[in-house]
Amino acid sequence: HTYVEIRYLIVIDDVWTIAAWDAIRSTLPDNNLDSRIMVTTRIEAVAVACSDASEICGDNIYHIEPLNSEDSKKLFLSRAFGSKDATCPTELEDEMNKILKKCGGLPLAIVSIGSLLASYKSPEHKDMWDRVCKSISYHMDTNPTLDGMRQILTLSYDHLPYHLKGCMMYLSIFPEDFLINKDRLVYRWIAEGLVEEKRGMTLLEVAEAYYDELVSRGMINPAGEIISHVYGAVETCRVHDLMLEVMVSKSLEANFVSLIGGQYDGMSYDTIRRLSLHGGAQMPKESPSKKYSPSKRPKESTSKKMVKKNDLKDINVQHVRSLSMFQLQGNKLLDRLGEFTLLRVLDLEDCKGVENKHMGDICRMYLLRYLSLRGTDISVLPPKVCDLEHLQTLDVRATGLARLPETLIKLEKLERLFFSQKDVWSTMWKPPQGLWKMKALREVGWILLEDDAVEVAQEVGELENLQRLSIYVDCERPNGPKVLEELALSLSRTHSLRSLDMGTMSYEANALNFLLELPSPPRLLRFLRIAGGIDKLPNWVESLTYLVEFHMSWAHFIDDQLFGVLCKLPNLKSIWMQRNCYTGLELIARAAHNFPALKNLRGTCDNEMPRVYKFEEGSMTKLEKLSLNFDNWSEKSIVGIEHLTSLKEVQLAGKRGNPALDRTLEQLKVESGRHPNQFTVGVKYD
Repeated sequence: HTYVEIRYLIVIDDVWTIAAWDAIRSTLPDNNLDSRIMVTTRIEAVAVACSDASEICGDNIYHIEPLNSEDSKKLFLSRAFGSKDATCPTELEDEMNKILKKCGGLPLAIVSIGSLLASYKSPEHKDMWDRVCKSISYHMDTNPTLDGMRQILTLSYDHLPYHLKGCMMYLSIFPEDFLINKDRLVYRWIAEGLVEEKRGMTLLEVAEAYYDELVSRGMINPAGEIISHVYGAVETCRVHDLMLEVMVSKSLEANFVSLIGGQYDGMSYDTIRRLSLHGGAQMPKESPSKKYSPSKRPKESTSKKMVKKNDLKDINVQHVRSLSMFQLQGNKLLDRLGEFTLLRVLDLEDCKGVENKHMGDICRMYLLRYLSLRGTDISVLPPKVCDLEHLQTLDVRATGLARLPETLIKLEKLERLFFSQKDVWSTMWKPPQGLWKMKALREVGWILLEDDAVEVAQEVGELENLQRLSIYVDCERPNGPKVLEELALSLSRTHSLRSLDMGTMSYEANALNFLLELPSPPRLLRFLRIAGGIDKLPNWVESLTYLVEFHMSWAHFIDDQLFGVLCKLPNLKSIWMQRNCYTGLELIARAAHNFPALKNLRGTCDNEMPRVYKFEEGSMTKLEKLSLNFDNWSEKSIVGIEHLTSLKEVQLAGKRGNPALDRTLEQLKVESGRHPNQFTVGVKYD
């Protein structure tokens, strides 16, 4: 009641739950005196609940960014050397830069480590700086000046719900600075049994909700997107170096993960359940056993020998449920794969030591749920792979495989199948009859249907759980039209489909015209790619109100055939125009082409057309990023860039010395100075 008649400003620090905010908010009077409440939180959902603005706009939410490199250095110098204008000795500069990279712009981390090194600022203490850089977690355990940092990082972990703690510790499997594919992570969570079932949700939906919550809490850092022809933008993430150190400590304490190689050489374990092999960096001069305090380090077994560096012959692997190998040149452990009888997860992505001889052992891992051989050199997948009856995910992209065995259709629990041949884009899976048996399939890429695949085209429609599909057709012979007719009917029955990559191996101008006659399109699509000749965009595209991302190539569109349809989609955020998508002289975004949600427009075609990209006033008012390829064409240009009122970034690509590219760069620099956002301009030379 004290505040009823006065204007007030209240700051509430570190709110952890929406319930806590609701309790606080209910006691504060709304007296129409323009009072203000400022809340700090690490959790996005709490920030949204505290804000009167909508979740989409977020007008009342301020996201604090990490310090940039210059400010990080000033803060570090002020702590380590007493002044932000101090000069770091030349002998220590490399170590300083490495330490600042580990701190990632976090002021608390910079202050704590700077304070630690303040007593070691002469060049002869270089070895101390080097040890701090390599063994930050050890110093966090043993040096009082870093207690605050450990408490903050540990506090974030301790406040996690129980079901998220295992998922967070699981990240300690990945090496430091490793770029983690979101899909790879959540598929592995599922295979490990870390994702709880929830009524009305698939396990993948639950896992993605876990991921989003960890991002919201700042435990996982989004690291941008990898653009994929199959699924569009693929999310990636990283874990801050210091947070990873805490997770490693927690994992080792709980015997959740066993790490071998690199800085973990020499560690010993009793029972190994999740084994991750790292390569690369060598340990600092101290014994690796000192890296973790006695209370954090796994106990040594009296019945087993300590693991020696690069000597894995004494490891007992009979209890291992998960094997991940980041030592890309292979390892002697590969020759012991036959001993991993309880394995559920085998992730050998990009491991060059995997050979065809290992496939026999892998096909006898009968409990396997997740198998990734992506990027390996295998060229044979034995028919006996069908014995892996519990397999949920099979990833054999970018391998030496030219085909998949017909027995694959016996894997009735398989939910995700990814197949491609390294450097041969046209190699795809040609499913045999019986595809309908794979009722659990949710994601598959790539499938190829040829003239003899009428039955298979029919069976695609019986995969009622299908959510992501990449499928191409090669149907130029007499039976081809029947295949396309059946495929159109099947696509109309895939009501759960969220992502469709539809292409053709043919260069015919109307090879994909069968899409124009789809009886009922999959209306829940978020991603759509059309790669091939088609007379126009199908009328049903206008009904895709959930569509977020659209890619197109080889359509040879002109005039308003592209933008005239896509501009009506309420949630479309990204368009990627690929080779021969548009072949008119000018591609014009007209005033009527408002695009209510479009933020990203990419034109990476290396053809001469269009020569002009023109933006009229009132067009694409939400566009933030524009990416265009000039290649070596000397007459390309951009007109009306000033009308893109929300523009933040322009990225150009082309040959060095291209006069059109040089002219446009100069033009954009001038326009940026006049633009309200002063958008950034970048160029990538081929």
